[in-house]
Amino acid sequence: MTAPSSCHTRPLAITMGDPAGIGPEIVARMFLRRPAQRRWIVVGDPLVMRHALAALDPAARVRRIPTSAEARFDDGELNVLVSSEGVSLPPIGRISAESGRAAYAAIIAAIRLAKTGAVRGIVTAPIHKEALAAAGLRYPGHTEILAEQAGGAGVAMMLANEDIRVVLVTTHCSLRDAIRRADQSAQMAAIRLAHAGARALGIERPRVAVAGLNPHAGEGGLFGGEEALIIAPAIAQARREGIDASGPWPGDTVFMQARERRFDVVVAQYHDQGLIPVKYMGLAQGVNITLGLPFVRTSPDHGTAFDIAGRGVADPSSLETAFDYALRLTGAAT
Repeated sequence: MTAPSSCHTRPLAITMGDPAGIGPEIVARMFLRRPAQRRWIVVGDPLVMRHALAALDPAARVRRIPTSAEARFDDGELNVLVSSEGVSLPPIGRISAESGRAAYAAIIAAIRLAKTGAVRGIVTAPIHKEALAAAGLRYPGHTEILAEQAGGAGVAMMLANEDIRVVLVTTHCSLRDAIRRADQSAQMAAIRLAHAGARALGIERPRVAVAGLNPHAGEGGLFGGEEALIIAPAIAQARREGIDASGPWPGDTVFMQARERRFDVVVAQYHDQGLIPVKYMGLAQGVNITLGLPFVRTSPDHGTAFDIAGRGVADPSSLETAFDYALRLTGAAT
């Protein structure tokens, strides 16, 4: 995750997300709520974004742009770079192949912009995994698409809020597969990325706590041997590399200790072990940061919320937090 030196002069790109969910609405709402911070473009379908913006402010206007170079930021119009164009709106609040294809097209277009340096980073609005599947796109989520498009780079999810930061060893897979995949190589990758990610956020010497896999971190082998056989050797290797890593710590207390500032970042072994503590503290201030990419990518810490899509009540706070983190990670203040 790097921030090129010229990043201050280039916009961020924000994908519209699944057009049937709340993504277009929260993007439009953030645009209206932050008139002083509009140096960014939306990547998506102009028709979808025009509808979302008009529902909130009929006087607001969308500028359809074929390239990021044609964006303007001084006239109050929302710049939408065209990644797809439907002839009608998709069914709101429903899974459809049409929405899955449009959401995917926006992600791919934004990644290309970031890889070529046209934008300084990307913020992604929520997508729906079943809509991707309906479109024949077999990805568990954004992280896997980003990793593939970045050339198979080793990436990890960091979930962060003002209290704790969590990096996952394994992400979107069954618990059975997570246990199998959490080998020493995966441990090392997550620990290194946790260290690098915390440094990117301004922590000079991050204290990295590694959670155990089993109850009570295995209780000396009584509840499982992964801690002694896999996790502890990875921690020892990380320490030899100069990383301030410790553990394995019991998963039922390590997050509380991180919240009390004993640790700067926690490496969690599987998806729910890491995400439950972050999300329990509230979705509005949570953000997902993808570590290990050649560009900055953040996203809100919630899904498409089909149950409220199209009702005009979606809260953009988590998207705004993701936007703020992207600015922070690219070294831009505004």
